[in-house]
Amino acid sequence: MISTSGITFSYSKEQTFILPDLHCDAGSTILITGDSGKGKTTYLHILGGLLKPSTGTIHIDSTNIVSLSESKNDTFRGKNIGIVFQKSHFVAALTVLENLEMASWLATGKKNSARAKKLLEQLGIANQIQKLPSQLSIGQQQRVSIARALMNEPKVVLADEPTSSLDDKNAEKVIELLSSLSKEYKAALIIVTHDSRVKEKFINRITLV
Repeated sequence: MISTSGITFSYSKEQTFILPDLHCDAGSTILITGDSGKGKTTYLHILGGLLKPSTGTIHIDSTNIVSLSESKNDTFRGKNIGIVFQKSHFVAALTVLENLEMASWLATGKKNSARAKKLLEQLGIANQIQKLPSQLSIGQQQRVSIARALMNEPKVVLADEPTSSLDDKNAEKVIELLSSLSKEYKAALIIVTHDSRVKEKFINRITLV
């Protein structure tokens, strides 16, 4: 579903990341681990088309996203890549439902309310649908982030430290939900983490050194 080859990236002449190749099939999970400053979040942003690598290829199905123009890359990402950011970036003035509807509208031109409600039901927060993001707990916000990432049935889901601000109970729930929903929707799941609670759950991993 997603594979990379020969990826390098430079913020400056003094800082160049040489990133390992990866391959993740639909419904499978890979962890990207490593110490701070080794390029974990940078790699995730490259995989999501938010940063363009200096060299290399990133294939999602048959599309090499590195070769896409900026506008085509934005369109492709909206339809094929779901991202769970470390900090939830919601539109504060919109309700939970409206934030999810906006995600589908930006990608397809349609507000998929039915899918939004189904995902919130699966994530156990359907009763929060009319609340503003600021009225939710951190754990609830993270679940809404997962729902938003899955709104457009992406081929790839990227999660950046999804459990970093959660207690043990909510961290376990988020891990289980990410894993089970990625399998259900046949999405390749790539998680950047330093959290030992996440590392215990998954075998497949790439460690940046």
